[in-house]
Amino acid sequence: MKAAKARPGARTSVHVSIDVPELEAGLRFYGDVFGFVETARPFPTMAILDGNNVSVCMHAKAAGTKSSSAGSERRRYERHWTPVHLDLHVEDFDAVLGKVRAQGGAIENEFRTEGPRPAAFCSDPFGNGFCVIGENRSRT
Repeated sequence: MKAAKARPGARTSVHVSIDVPELEAGLRFYGDVFGFVETARPFPTMAILDGNNVSVCMHAKAAGTKSSSAGSERRRYERHWTPVHLDLHVEDFDAVLGKVRAQGGAIENEFRTEGPRPAAFCSDPFGNGFCVIGENRSRT
């Protein structure tokens, strides 16, 4: 099936939201590891971050609070899985993995030879999962 062409003005702007139990801790982790820069603080429990080519809205939300009035799911900050996650493409794969560990995150799986790029399944100190994707390996 051929993809539809976007109409002028019809494309949606995408922002990513990350819930963390403590805003300052979240800002430190994503700033130190990935270089995200805070650009605004609309209110004390929310910061807008420049993630290079995506805006990130970081929200301080207490563990145990409901994520939606429509469901019964509550926020938890031990390791959890969701089918929607961030893939963070980096130049220096090993350096970034070192920063993830140093800042309290975890490297759960590493794939260095299975595809065209090295990849690692990781989690931040708050249980949110993400992938780190390295540069293309040169083929010799």
